[in-house]
Amino acid sequence: MSMTISMFTESLDETTPPAGLSPALTALWWAGKSDWSAAHDIVQSHEGEPECDWVHAWLHRREGDLSNARYWYRRAGHSMQHGEIMDEWRAIIVKLLSDSGY
Repeated sequence: MSMTISMFTESLDETTPPAGLSPALTALWWAGKSDWSAAHDIVQSHEGEPECDWVHAWLHRREGDLSNARYWYRRAGHSMQHGEIMDEWRAIIVKLLSDSGY
């Protein structure tokens, strides 16, 4: 059974992320728990991987460092969004879950 966005968000009640998540999804999980540092450490250690670079961009957008965010969005091949920050969080998760077949 594939993980849905609902299952992903429900897993935030746990103390550890679900097994088998990609580094990018694991970082988004920690971000969903408001642990920016843990999320950033993960994506930074996977620099150059497009999914992680995208999450890296989003993390810097979330913290308000838009110049740094723009850099990472360019590296990831995505445009910086201007809507609600958590709407983008959900959209990235949905895309990564879909692409991973998790």
